[in-house]
Amino acid sequence: MSEPVEEFASIVARPEDQIDLARAALTIAAADHPDLQPEIWLSRLDELAYGVDDLESLRRRLFTELGFDGERDGYYEPESSFLDVAIDRRRSIPITLSVLTIEVGRRAGIKLEGIGMPGHFLVRSPMTGDYIDPFFNGEVMDEQAVEARFRQVTGVPAAVKFGPGMRPVSSKQEILARMLNNLKAIYRARRNGRSLEWVQRMRLSIPIVTPEEVTDLGEALALQGRVQEGVEEVLAVAATNPELANQLRAAARSLRASLN
Repeated sequence: MSEPVEEFASIVARPEDQIDLARAALTIAAADHPDLQPEIWLSRLDELAYGVDDLESLRRRLFTELGFDGERDGYYEPESSFLDVAIDRRRSIPITLSVLTIEVGRRAGIKLEGIGMPGHFLVRSPMTGDYIDPFFNGEVMDEQAVEARFRQVTGVPAAVKFGPGMRPVSSKQEILARMLNNLKAIYRARRNGRSLEWVQRMRLSIPIVTPEEVTDLGEALALQGRVQEGVEEVLAVAATNPELANQLRAAARSLRASLN
């Protein structure tokens, strides 16, 4: 297991209030950027928070003075998921910009929550109830505007009800799992087995991620020509999860068949 994967696993195993969200996000980036030094980027977040004392000054600092905004041209590039790149370029995807906003706010004493809306990620202030969309230049929204944004980005028609369950507060583990899921989709589409492997090992280290996702790890290994290793990984999880055993053994057989 690589050093970033081990470090990430150590971070996400902690209780929710002890998980360092920014450090975990930088550890994800470090798996792709071996020379990344987290302390440098954590200091950059400290600098961004200097002089910020309320939600409005946070928005002004990030989205007016510094111009943080959504990355539209390279939305599906892996780099757009990495926190160090977001800090440097001031452009990123919704969830990474949300992590940046939450962590700068935390350093300034401003509590913010991640909102895991389907198809789009937002930030909310539990104090004011306001939603902030970091991807759209820190726009402040009420619940009606959030629904409109949901329909705008997903194309879901008005006939589909938009209730409170569509804008849930995300835990730190859920945020990190979703960041990794975005990368998984990108690397799988590109058939990049090496990167898919570290992504999936990180996902499987998050307690809320189901063990059956080991099949995706098996796929990543198979893409690298390590089919037997992938089979063994899947069968090892099957041996300790009786409720998933049949499903995982079938997946192992499918992987083994690719050897023929």
